[in-house]
Amino acid sequence: MLALTLPPALALGATAPSASHTRHAAAATPQAAVPAPKLQAALRSLWHGHVVQTRAYALAVQDHNTTHAEQAAEGVVANARQLADAVGSYYGPAAGQQMLTLLAGHWGAVKAMTDAQARGDNTAQQAAMAALTANAAEIAKFLSGANPYLSESAVNGLLVAHGAHHAAQIQQVMADDMQAEAVTWKAMQAHMDTLADALAGAIARQFPHKAS
Repeated sequence: MLALTLPPALALGATAPSASHTRHAAAATPQAAVPAPKLQAALRSLWHGHVVQTRAYALAVQDHNTTHAEQAAEGVVANARQLADAVGSYYGPAAGQQMLTLLAGHWGAVKAMTDAQARGDNTAQQAAMAALTANAAEIAKFLSGANPYLSESAVNGLLVAHGAHHAAQIQQVMADDMQAEAVTWKAMQAHMDTLADALAGAIARQFPHKAS
């Protein structure tokens, strides 16, 4: 079963941004009525951890800080493993491994987009966005196939919106427009709650005697 003693999002290997950037407090949204509050809280923490780490990577790249960028990248991967383990705890090791592969594709596209934006490579940015969109469809197909209470189109919509947040945030960070990024960051964190709540609710319906 999913381990619920998870570290807070900011403790998942996050690298603190440089002093030249403003750090924003988590914009947690009120918890929706999900019949598995511990699972819901765990998934919220994990999805928040994902965006904390990807943001830290973008900030480090913008600062030309290779050490912090590497640390943030390692944090993204560690977080992906935790998310995959959460899936695997309900659907089995093979499903967990497939989720890890899909999350690796998501991160690969986000990283490529970040690096391309930093060097002003529009062609590579477009390719990364296309890969991110295709990956969203793959994740949605996988999750909806595993859980009858998850709509493929709905999950795809949530993930496409998440990708758009990544794209906007990366552009704003590279332009050093932290005022605009603060707005995106708040929306991004709230969206992670929405995604986590959708997954937790569906898992709780599918496994009413296992999820808590």
